[in-house]
Amino acid sequence: MATLLARLGRAAYRSRRLVAAIWVAVLAGVVAVLVTAGGEFDDTFTIPGSESQAALDRLAELQPEAAGASAQIVFAVPEGATLADPRYQSAIAEVVAEAAQAPQVAAVADPFTSQAITPDGRAALATVEYEVPRENLDAGSLDALEQTTGAAEDAGLEVAVGGNAFGTTGVQIGPTEFVGVAVAVLVLVLTFGSLLAAGMNLLTAIVGIGVGLGGLLGVSSLISLSSTAPTLALMIGLAVGIDYALFILSRHRGQLAAGMHPEESAARATGTAGTAVVFAGLTVVIALAGLSVVGIPFLSVMGLAAAATVLVAVAVALTLLPALMGFAGRRLAPKPGSRAALREAALAAGDGGRRSMGERWAALVTRRPLVTVLLSVIGLGVLALPAAQLQLALPDNGAAAEDTTQRQAYDLISETFGPGLNGPLVVLVDGLDPATAQQAAGQVALAVGGTPTQTPGQFEGGLDDVAYAVPNVLPDGTAALVTVIPESGPQDEATSDLVTALRDLAPQLEQQTGADVAVTGQTAIAIDVSDRLDDALLPFALVVVGLAVVLLLLVFRSVLVPIKAAVGFLLSVGASFGAVVAVFQWGWLADVFGVPTTGPIISFMPVILMAVLFGLAMDYEVFLVSRMREEYVHGAAPRAAVLAGARHASRVVVAAALIMFSVFASFVTIDDVIVKAIAFGLAVGILLDAFVVRMTLVPAVLALLGRSAWWLPRWLDRVLPDLDVEGAQLSPVSTAPAPREPQPAAH
Repeated sequence: MATLLARLGRAAYRSRRLVAAIWVAVLAGVVAVLVTAGGEFDDTFTIPGSESQAALDRLAELQPEAAGASAQIVFAVPEGATLADPRYQSAIAEVVAEAAQAPQVAAVADPFTSQAITPDGRAALATVEYEVPRENLDAGSLDALEQTTGAAEDAGLEVAVGGNAFGTTGVQIGPTEFVGVAVAVLVLVLTFGSLLAAGMNLLTAIVGIGVGLGGLLGVSSLISLSSTAPTLALMIGLAVGIDYALFILSRHRGQLAAGMHPEESAARATGTAGTAVVFAGLTVVIALAGLSVVGIPFLSVMGLAAAATVLVAVAVALTLLPALMGFAGRRLAPKPGSRAALREAALAAGDGGRRSMGERWAALVTRRPLVTVLLSVIGLGVLALPAAQLQLALPDNGAAAEDTTQRQAYDLISETFGPGLNGPLVVLVDGLDPATAQQAAGQVALAVGGTPTQTPGQFEGGLDDVAYAVPNVLPDGTAALVTVIPESGPQDEATSDLVTALRDLAPQLEQQTGADVAVTGQTAIAIDVSDRLDDALLPFALVVVGLAVVLLLLVFRSVLVPIKAAVGFLLSVGASFGAVVAVFQWGWLADVFGVPTTGPIISFMPVILMAVLFGLAMDYEVFLVSRMREEYVHGAAPRAAVLAGARHASRVVVAAALIMFSVFASFVTIDDVIVKAIAFGLAVGILLDAFVVRMTLVPAVLALLGRSAWWLPRWLDRVLPDLDVEGAQLSPVSTAPAPREPQPAAH
């Protein structure tokens, strides 16, 4: 592997103009496709194969207009007034008439006609049905609907517009998200001590992001792409793009400082550090692509989109970066007498020189390795305790920012009509006899919602946690919809239990009506998605951990090192989950991080967090431990190999971790709760994995295990392919005449 990549790096170095031209052409082509064929985002959650999705698809066949998006306009009178006042009735009627004329609106249900008024007469609800699904709404349609409420506001009514047409996942990237890039530049300058090296590192990351993210947005018209997917791809692509170039470029500068010829150094850096980059990138790609096995389309696209961006970052690091090294020549070498040159000289001197901070830290944690291991494991275990209370759900408008109209409508409906109206369930009764359809639909409604009592809005009988149920026979009489309003909110556990109870009741209802009965609606689909993701969490974790063990077994040719890496990964993931639960579910420091509301965690956050953190954790594992193994296979004693590996790799690992942390932390400022939770979990996970697991726990465990850390059964040694991560098979440094080099710029 190292030999092949060294040849690739040498070829890119020599053909630097051609390589650079190819990447410029690719970037230009991607931009052209993006400008001409860029599509729209689709934030619709679907779950093929589930009862709720099958019933919703069937409903779209029976009544196509039911597949359209819907919105809600909620009106509330001032304290002490009621909707009996003709002034308020007139204002509401005017709003309903204007809303019916808004773009793409199919119909608006007048609250006085549909009796969508609270028993105390203080609030009314107008339902707006659109002609098209949410993903097909024009950009100005919802804005036009919001502008129809002027008459009600002038009359003194409190008005808010919401509903599922608005959604919660619109993501906007602002200037605060680029604070992480600024921090990354600062870290690069401090790490390299060179603006040229830092700029080259950042340039390759930007090219990778441009090609990867631009290509993704360019094909958005051909695939169903959520608005969260590009943001996730941007976060991950930017972080790994900077890190991968950092790994290779730091090795190159160290070799230049030792006097190696620039071409030879570029080839060797690509062959050694580049091999670590390939395996680190491969772990990220496989883990992200593994999200496809969950069987949920939007999650599959999200994972594959981020994986494609990582692949581009790896390709840029292995080809464009060596080409840029060719353009820079010896100008990348630390200047004689500079801090960077003195540092490289100290690294080369080993124990004979001044110890680096990373080596001193490794010496400290390996002095009493058992104590270090116990403290690290106990500390991470305590941080992971809240993860035992993890609850999953898909976001709704209740998770939107407080200043958005959909959140205001959600809160006002919960306050006036009850939380269940924000998450109605739909029972589809299909295959009815038109002659008895009305009677059958009524039977289902009575069995589910109960019989009305003398008190308005009260029912007796029916299922627990059901406020009421309303039957509606479709025009052809062969099917009916029973709208079920829960007493609990869409994300409450009681609503999930109600869906289960409805499905348990379905066989009895089918026997009574002779029709097929299925539970559907956006709330039921969201519950099914969360349940499937919850069920997939443990198998996915086992796959990811198993992948880590196999991959690291190939890289390090050791049995215990992969097991140690997998256990460390689980500890950092558990601690990251615990931090997310504490902030986003329990509300600890929620105001500090701008969390709009607390409650269940976004259902697909755990699998994404595991996939991404796994790959990034293996970045540090491969880069740090490969340097330790390199020293060991060249004859160093076990503890000395740990210290030497830390001496050479810790500075780069720390810089990479700080860069990733700053990039992810900057995305915590985004209002979208999905991106906020993922970014927060990744930032915490990177911090803990890099500094507690890789920089502290790993050296202590390796020192504790001694030579047994690198033990591999002979039969397994013969079976496993030799990937040569350390570059032992590379030919000796060439002494042939150097090819022509670009002349340094005049100073």
